[in-house]
Amino acid sequence: MQLNKSKFALAAASVMGVWSAICAALVALAPDLTLTLFSWMVHLVNLDAGVSFPEAIYGVIEVFILTYVTAYVFAWLHNRFVQTT
Repeated sequence: MQLNKSKFALAAASVMGVWSAICAALVALAPDLTLTLFSWMVHLVNLDAGVSFPEAIYGVIEVFILTYVTAYVFAWLHNRFVQTT
C-alpha cells in the first residue's frame, strides 16, 4: 500500500503546526519551565558540567513521549484525511 503523499504531508504539517503553537504558548506563559523542558531534550542543562544523569534520562523520556504522541496523532490524522477522499 502506498501512502497518499499529499495527505501524508498535510498530516505532518498539521501535527507540527500544533506543536509549534503549544511551544509558543508555553514560552509565553512559562518561559523558565519551557527552557528547562527543552534543555533536557537537547542536553543543554549545564554546558560547563556536561550532561548530568537525571537530566539525560528526563530528556529521553520526554523525547519518547513527544514522539509517541506526535506519531499517534500523525497516523490518526493521516487516516482521517485518506478517508475523506
